[in-house]
Amino acid sequence: MSIFVDAPELSTYIDTMSEATTLAAAAASSDPAVGLRAVRALRRLLERLEEVQVANARERGWSWQAIADELGVSRQAVHQKHNRKRR
Repeated sequence: MSIFVDAPELSTYIDTMSEATTLAAAAASSDPAVGLRAVRALRRLLERLEEVQVANARERGWSWQAIADELGVSRQAVHQKHNRKRR
């Protein structure tokens, strides 16, 4: 699996990966409060990343089925989740 990032998006990608690394480390904390807050933040980050990548795929002409296949979900699930955000 390879991940390609367009040059203009590189800075955002690096910032996001840095944030993910920091949060993943915090999620392993022995302090439950720190760990749980990190898990919550990772969920939000994951949702943002999915939104960006689904929008990117749609802009490039990907079908809902192709996106669903890559995410490992049904076409209906991905369409319902992301199509309503574009209205």
